[in-house]
Amino acid sequence: MARKLVVFELADELYGLNIFDVREIIRDTPATRIPRVPDFVEGIVNLRGKIIPVIDLKKRFGFEKGEKTQDTRIIIADISGQETGLVVDSVKEVATIDENSVELAPAVTTVNAAFVEGLAKKDDKLIIIIKLDLLLQVEEKELLKSMSRDVTGQGN
Repeated sequence: MARKLVVFELADELYGLNIFDVREIIRDTPATRIPRVPDFVEGIVNLRGKIIPVIDLKKRFGFEKGEKTQDTRIIIADISGQETGLVVDSVKEVATIDENSVELAPAVTTVNAAFVEGLAKKDDKLIIIIKLDLLLQVEEKELLKSMSRDVTGQGN
């Protein structure tokens, strides 16, 4: 069986998200800062009338914050039913990965192993597969939900 991943780069490593969790990919756009949120939350963006919280994945993973470039993208993804923007260095491709090539993540990876579903090999490259539901703790998910709303006034 095959699985499709949106492959992106972050701090010179390749990561993958299940394509069914990805709503769209947009160019980096400045986020409106929100006071008293965790430092990995960049703020909110207005995407066609919807307020979407934006997370800096580098900060979330504990990496050094790098410079944004013209390749920087925001992946709009579904995290436990909440549309959330994920800032990444660049989006590389949509890759088809053979389910049999996915291995469980070793205990030691550059990212907190709680977020990692597994590792996939493709063309001599390793892709770290992120499990979005595990990216945030329950309180953090609640915080993002409270930050997002429909600007058109039709609720969420």
